[in-house]
Amino acid sequence: MTVNDTFTEFHGLPIIEFSPEKPAAPQGPVAWRISVSTYDAEISWPEAFSAFLDQVDPATVTAIVVGGWADPYDKSSAEVVQAIIDAAPRLPALRALFLGDMDSEDCEISWIVQSDVTGLLTAFPALEELGIRGSTQLSLTATTHTALRRLVIESGGLPSAVAQAVAASDFPALEDLELWLGTEDYGGDASIDDLAPFLSGARLPALKRLALCDSEIQTDVAKAVAAAPVVAQLTDLDLSMGVLHDEGGQALMSGVSLAHLTSINLNHNYFTDPVRQQLRTFFADLGVEADVEEGDADADDYGDGEIYYSIAVSE
Repeated sequence: MTVNDTFTEFHGLPIIEFSPEKPAAPQGPVAWRISVSTYDAEISWPEAFSAFLDQVDPATVTAIVVGGWADPYDKSSAEVVQAIIDAAPRLPALRALFLGDMDSEDCEISWIVQSDVTGLLTAFPALEELGIRGSTQLSLTATTHTALRRLVIESGGLPSAVAQAVAASDFPALEDLELWLGTEDYGGDASIDDLAPFLSGARLPALKRLALCDSEIQTDVAKAVAAAPVVAQLTDLDLSMGVLHDEGGQALMSGVSLAHLTSINLNHNYFTDPVRQQLRTFFADLGVEADVEEGDADADDYGDGEIYYSIAVSE
């Protein structure tokens, strides 16, 4: 499956699409979406961004959503990232940034060519939220950032090196971490060992929501989380969108206590009906809001005698 929608809000703010031809004058705080056509673009993204900075008071901008740039399936986000970094002195109030808000018609998630995003964290020490869609050529160097509260990386296949960099970074204020691990078919070679530093609870002292999603090794992820010390500090746990079988669900019921959680999301799974019912009862008894529905997950039998299981978002 693919990503079929772009955001309508970001960082708790409604999104306004910037147009150089028709500059908007929004009432109240907004998140600005700056985008160009991903096919046959008439101007480059940096040119559109330059127009934005000239037409909107950049000192008042708190949230930016980068949509499409020209040929993102072939051309990396490097010039987009550099343009934003270069504008940092003009954007003192920026607190939230999303890089690559494209749906499947713009560019499939696993075709989006990203770049080194470390400089965004360096250039914006007050940034509270960073989101990224796509992981082809994505790179991150382990860093320290004392203000970041939410980090989201959506991918059809998360590289091991990126997972390791996140795990090795010092994010003392981070409350919400969401990683789409994806499938090996699209470069997703992150392993349980890569996740171990923050599963131990040693790296992210403020973490309250942990989402490890969209993985073909989702059962192994669930088993690791079921024994992870970090769970004790969480309020919300998300293990949705992946290939999650009975063994993973059973591990969660027999592992560390989950009674303190507000919610757990296991949507898009391959539980058998008995285990699904056990999970419903288990979490209901704990008073934890739980989503254990199959969603649109199907096991595909191609007539070769083998069952194929799919994650929610890959290509």
